[in-house]
Amino acid sequence: MIEIVSIGISYKTAPVEVRERFSFSDTDLREALGILRLRENVLECCIVSTCNRVEVYAATEDCGKCEGEIKSFLLDFHKLPGQSLSPYIHTRVGPDAVRHLFRVAASIDSMVIGETQILNQLKSSYSVAHSENTVGLILNRLFNRAFFAGKKVRAETGISSQAVSISYLGVELAKRIFENLANRTVMLVGTGEMGELFAKHLVSNNIKELYVTSRNFSNAEKLSQSLNGKPIRFEEMLYRLKDIDILVTATGSSDYIIRSEHVKQSLKLRKNDPIFMIDIAVPRDIDPKINRIPGVYLYDIDDLRVVQGENLNSRKENLKKAEEIVLKVEKRFMDWMESLKVFPVIIDIKQKFEKIKKTEVEKALRKLEGGTGTQKEIIESLANSIIGKIFHDPVTNLKKRTSGYEAALYSEVTRRLFELDPMDISLDATDIYDEAENWDQG
Repeated sequence: MIEIVSIGISYKTAPVEVRERFSFSDTDLREALGILRLRENVLECCIVSTCNRVEVYAATEDCGKCEGEIKSFLLDFHKLPGQSLSPYIHTRVGPDAVRHLFRVAASIDSMVIGETQILNQLKSSYSVAHSENTVGLILNRLFNRAFFAGKKVRAETGISSQAVSISYLGVELAKRIFENLANRTVMLVGTGEMGELFAKHLVSNNIKELYVTSRNFSNAEKLSQSLNGKPIRFEEMLYRLKDIDILVTATGSSDYIIRSEHVKQSLKLRKNDPIFMIDIAVPRDIDPKINRIPGVYLYDIDDLRVVQGENLNSRKENLKKAEEIVLKVEKRFMDWMESLKVFPVIIDIKQKFEKIKKTEVEKALRKLEGGTGTQKEIIESLANSIIGKIFHDPVTNLKKRTSGYEAALYSEVTRRLFELDPMDISLDATDIYDEAENWDQG
């Protein structure tokens, strides 16, 4: 029996300094999927890696062995020691794994309840796995039902309309440092979706000036143009630190791009005016040691949970409705999983009946070509032969089960399979006698 397994870490179980060590870049993801799929007990797999979670979903016939193989894969791929994962890992199997993915897709499990980015992130992860041929019948169905659950929750509840985003929370933190953002200069490092949303929220708060930088200067030009900002080259970023009040970083760098020595120099030039820094990247862009420097207010993505907690009460009713939708979609998916148990039997029956049909049709065609009998006689003979051969094995086996509980069980199952209602079917004495005669002869 194939089961679904979910193994990983999230903002609920691991701080950002742990999550960043297990995260997968876009370029890593394809290689990682290929390596993971080669593990003996991993039949299908998909990796979801975002700023708030790193989770592996797999289909397997041996959950215990599969769990061990996924954990060893995560450690081996990231070249980390064996104990670095165990305090933070969560493992879910079967319905629990299915429900978890559906809750993630519905943004019920997100740091920011109701946020819309996670659904696109899941679709992106699935798309990569699909293109790498690491998903099949089970995970294809699972992820498509997850997308359905996510859309249904958003359509039938107000969870997203009342939601705040990570970027919104970051701006709220900035307001706690600087009451008025109107005279503040901002620099955005990174031009991805998260960074763009953050910049838009800041611009809507009437900031004085926005600088945009990226390793790809053309991306910085495009985004700054849409936000009425100024593009700067990536090499100028550290020099410009002295001019900015708010720094937002959201790059895909695997190492820190801003370190303590850079900030100390800038603060001297700013005459120790404070700098607010928000690092929403995973792995992080800004060395956390910078937080020790007086005049620097550095926050990472986990710090936003404090502000998020203040926004939950108003959405409790929508959360209840969302959970109910998830449970319904989960039940239908698990019913489908259960139905897979009988698929091999259905296929065998179909193949057997197809073989009977082919044999009898070929026999009838030979009779037609040879002119032996009228068309009516040949067609009737064909129909009788097909019915007779289809009936033969089940009727023979039913006749062998004639006593007690076994007879009642086989009779009831047969009636259900063929939808035979005893109230609608009447046999006279002659019918029963004829059948009994045939029974004896069989």
